[in-house]
Amino acid sequence: MKVFFDEDVPRKLARALTGYDISTVVSMQWGGIKNGALLALIEREGFNVFLAGDKNMQNQQNLVGHPFAVLIMSAINWPVVRPHLQAIAAALDAAQPGTVTPIACGVFVPRSRSGKA
Repeated sequence: MKVFFDEDVPRKLARALTGYDISTVVSMQWGGIKNGALLALIEREGFNVFLAGDKNMQNQQNLVGHPFAVLIMSAINWPVVRPHLQAIAAALDAAQPGTVTPIACGVFVPRSRSGKA
């Protein structure tokens, strides 16, 4: 299965997931390409799944109906995501072309900065 990681997906996730042919924005040299053009490249290169963390992408692009699945992660912070590797792998395995599916993989909660001015 060919999987494309958007630039916001932690690179450590690619090393942690085995059994997938994973490419990234950096490995494909697609840095700075806007979402619409990026979706066309993903389709052209025959990726099966596009994994992203940009929850607003659904509001900015028509993601349904492409020949690849789009998975949107609930968090992109590696320490938050790491305990959810099985859920992410299960979502990859269940992904269907033309669909957009959220993956519940934790929620990032910033530390409070109490006491700092």
